[in-house]
Amino acid sequence: MEYRNWDVRIEDRILTLSLRRADQQNTLNAETMIELQKVSTRIRNDDAVRVVILRGEGRHFSTGVDIQMLAERMDLPSDENRRFLAGLQRCLDDFELLGKPTIARLHGFCIGGGLLLALCCDFRIASKRTVFSLPEIKLGLPFLWGTRRITRVVGMPAAKEILYFGGRFGAEKARQYGLIHQVAAPDELDRAVDDMAKRLLESPAKALELSKRIVHAGDDLTLRESQNLELEIVADLLAGPETKNAFKNYIEKRGVMD
Repeated sequence: MEYRNWDVRIEDRILTLSLRRADQQNTLNAETMIELQKVSTRIRNDDAVRVVILRGEGRHFSTGVDIQMLAERMDLPSDENRRFLAGLQRCLDDFELLGKPTIARLHGFCIGGGLLLALCCDFRIASKRTVFSLPEIKLGLPFLWGTRRITRVVGMPAAKEILYFGGRFGAEKARQYGLIHQVAAPDELDRAVDDMAKRLLESPAKALELSKRIVHAGDDLTLRESQNLELEIVADLLAGPETKNAFKNYIEKRGVMD
């Protein structure tokens, strides 16, 4: 299936999803978001895909939501805007909740909605030259589609600093905040991303999928509720062939369970 705004390639069970709006600095418009949702639906149950790498073509990962798209809606009724924005929000939610582990490869500008998109991934690896910002406050708006995504990653104090001032900061500062997992030299970025993807391939697919489900669902549950979810999932997995095979391989490789 072809997409106007995304390039999709699969090699050795790794799907690379590339935003291809380089002539518009990889801004995110409604069509882009809807296509992202379609890609998510397409690969959700595709056993040929084990890991997803998200990247942007050209000079930047993404400079955020298309400002013109929002400007065109300024005179529309609030209810209509609410429905429109909620629909786009669901596009990001569906991508974030993919059962596959996801890695964002970041370079150039990673700003506004672009940073939010990266935060929908499980891991983020950035070139040391990457520039980050959440500048919505300068447009007279609070952050859209994921303030909770910011606070759960960096904590309340850092989130306030990032959101209230809307300033730009580099990769090392982003790492200090906890926004990214790894910083790489520009010429080492692809290797760092590929190495992480290959490491993820070593883990059993079903266990990865359910671990991601536990982490995301458990974030909104009480401790007891999250423990019950773990019990339900692990009890079912213990009887499955993938887990039995993983136990066998681990014991053979390590000799003991340590």
